[in-house]
Amino acid sequence: MWSRSKHSFFSVILGRCRINGKWNTKLAIPPIGKRHKSFLSTDMPEAANFPNINTYEDLYKFSIAHSDMFWGELAKSRLHWDQPFTRVSECNMHEGKIKWFADGKLNVSYNCVDRHANETPDKLALIWEKDQPNEVESVSYKELLSMVCRIANCLMAQGIKKGDCVTIYMPVSPTAVATMLACARIGAVHNVVFAGFSAEALAQRIQSSSSKMVITTDQGVRGGKVIELKRTVDDAVKTCPSVQTVLVSKRTGANVPMSEKDIDFDEAIVNENSWCEPVSMDSEDWLFTLYTSGSTGKPKGIVHSQAGYLLYATVTSKFVFDIQEGDIFGCVADIGWITGHSYVVYGPLSNGTTTVLFESTPTYPDPGRYWDMVQRIKLTQFYGAPTAIRLLLKHGDSWVKKYDRSSLRVLGSVGEPINHEAWEWYLSVVGENRCTVVDTWWQTETGGIMITPRPSGVDDAIEPAMPMRPFYGIQPALLDESKTEIQGNSVSGACCIKYPWPGMARTILGDHNRFIETYYKPYPGLYFSGDGANRTADGNYQITGRMDDVINVSGHRLGTAEVEDVIDEHHAVAESAVVGYPHDIKGEAPFAFLTLKENQNISAEDLEKELKQMIKEKISSFAIPDIFIVTDGLPKTRSGKIMRRILRKIAVEDTDNLGDVSTLADPSVVKKLVASRKILKT
Repeated sequence: MWSRSKHSFFSVILGRCRINGKWNTKLAIPPIGKRHKSFLSTDMPEAANFPNINTYEDLYKFSIAHSDMFWGELAKSRLHWDQPFTRVSECNMHEGKIKWFADGKLNVSYNCVDRHANETPDKLALIWEKDQPNEVESVSYKELLSMVCRIANCLMAQGIKKGDCVTIYMPVSPTAVATMLACARIGAVHNVVFAGFSAEALAQRIQSSSSKMVITTDQGVRGGKVIELKRTVDDAVKTCPSVQTVLVSKRTGANVPMSEKDIDFDEAIVNENSWCEPVSMDSEDWLFTLYTSGSTGKPKGIVHSQAGYLLYATVTSKFVFDIQEGDIFGCVADIGWITGHSYVVYGPLSNGTTTVLFESTPTYPDPGRYWDMVQRIKLTQFYGAPTAIRLLLKHGDSWVKKYDRSSLRVLGSVGEPINHEAWEWYLSVVGENRCTVVDTWWQTETGGIMITPRPSGVDDAIEPAMPMRPFYGIQPALLDESKTEIQGNSVSGACCIKYPWPGMARTILGDHNRFIETYYKPYPGLYFSGDGANRTADGNYQITGRMDDVINVSGHRLGTAEVEDVIDEHHAVAESAVVGYPHDIKGEAPFAFLTLKENQNISAEDLEKELKQMIKEKISSFAIPDIFIVTDGLPKTRSGKIMRRILRKIAVEDTDNLGDVSTLADPSVVKKLVASRKILKT
């Protein structure tokens, strides 16, 4: 336990810590069996306002046919409005123009904190599962409100106003969550950057968003390792003239250098007023920007607005995971990703539930970490990534079965497609064949879950390893290469969405043309996800993966062009091409092919070592290719285009199906690459 002098503002303000090996028995809830109540009458009373709604299928069809009435009723009943809206949607998907509830006003922070603090002030809002499993801290809704208000007042005291962008580079913690909500309270736009990105990647996101302030911690702690976050920020802001202030919170209490721009966050907040009036925001004002990789070397700043995003996060949290009163919701994602935004912060808190903040890793201090947490905290929902599930599967069943998991009711999978073996293990071992397993498909751009097995009819079975059914209001469409919609079942195509939904992104920061070109031009009038999908004989959906040069590494979307840009900066490299290939744990991993300039005197070992270090420094460690192949040439067409299709086949050793190589400028390079791949494997 920290001493008071080294403790963060979080505990100084609250005046206490719950740090213990056991959990307060008042938090425990009894195991919940099959619920026999009517879904429509209890979970969605709004359905009473819709005509002829008797079943789940009725409700889904109504949500498609009468979208404005459906979302309008949900918005009125699920959110608190300062000024009620009179118009529901104004969307043109041909032009990428999207508005929801445009003449309404609300405050996201009020919806997530105040209304619950007023009704149930002592209810737990946050449970912070720190890196060490015996260190747990909790925050009630009343305490969270005080934290949010003090931070909001501090931000305003430092000159932050409505519309300004604040970059948050912090590990998962109550202070980080309260800071996000404080930005929302005063109308500032937050830009949360995963606290694992390098200084250069952080600087790129600060520059792109024109952030006036950066908020960080002295150090991070994850998996027993200390991460020098303040040092990374110091390196980043050297090239970011827009940054006027850096607020530094304490996590370890380390003595870190402080410059003229730096302010002790904890000290600055202590004397601030514990009340801050929430600013009434237009529904279409920006709430946050979040950067995600694309098929070019430049990350995209995806922009989400206030009311539509909040409603979609609220409703999907509630119905996909069957959130009930007394639940303790456990999403183990980092807040630096969209999953953390929607299902650690905004969705659970808007529903007034208790949400868990997980700081550590799935195998620290041992592979039983998740299930030890489930037993101690009595989680009712667990939402994790296939990468972690596959990793824990390899460690065996004993690490799971030694802990009581009877509190769990719903298990979720997010970030990438989950394979059958991992899904079956998740269901049978972790869930004891009694928990519902929901494989979810969605994206940073969609704001929330789009395809998922639940909600559904009472008797609707769940098929292994596929998201299956579209959520309310979502109608997928599969299109072929001629941009024609493919009808019927047992078909495959590009996964598009027919109609607008409230959670959809509004633009790419500073580049609306790129937004339209990426999502709305490929298949006019539809949202193009960039993924391919199958529609099975039963009409269920299975995602087959990206159709562009983006790969999914441990749930992190990575543009191969980003990695190529770094590799090409090496003095010895003439050209590179990076593709993805299947990985047992990560799902996908980068595979790099590169050619060298003439007369380069560098060993393969030294080159690989230097490239790995460069990629770690300029992007992040998860972007480092697992395999490098140095070759005399890359397979190119006569016009100079690299045939990545062939490189993908070589990476996965599918060399009997390379297709026609006669159109290549030099077909002989393919044989050399195939031989290099075989040598590498041996």
